[in-house]
Amino acid sequence: MQNRRLLGRERSVLLVVVLTLITCGIYFFVWMYQVTKELTEYTEDYRLSPGLAVVFTLLTCGFYTLYWWYRINNLMMTAQHETGYQVMADNKWLFLLCSVVGFSIINMAIIQSDLNLLWERAEVAEEPPIEETPFQSSDDEWTDY
Repeated sequence: MQNRRLLGRERSVLLVVVLTLITCGIYFFVWMYQVTKELTEYTEDYRLSPGLAVVFTLLTCGFYTLYWWYRINNLMMTAQHETGYQVMADNKWLFLLCSVVGFSIINMAIIQSDLNLLWERAEVAEEPPIEETPFQSSDDEWTDY
């Protein structure tokens, strides 16, 4: 039996952005937890805990997110590499810059878009190959009737 990885859930980029704006940023913590959990399970790199990421972000008044954006970008690149596709982009400096300036919502949109593409590609990569039907020779008596 083949060991299959857990794939994350595809989410609408627009919905992630809108929910974050409508909830005054509260949805960001939900999304942060989900994305961290999905990427750590997929890459099997459990150095970044989803629950602790949210707690540390709250305790440090958001300064922990600078480290989190850096680490989640590394997890994303690892997941892309393990899927067998070329790494799409190394956005860690963009993420740090956007976080410092206060545009983390742009980071969310980029990560979610890359995640949707990753899950789509990973699903295709992990599908079992289609088994071919056994070749039927023309000398088979039953195929003529």
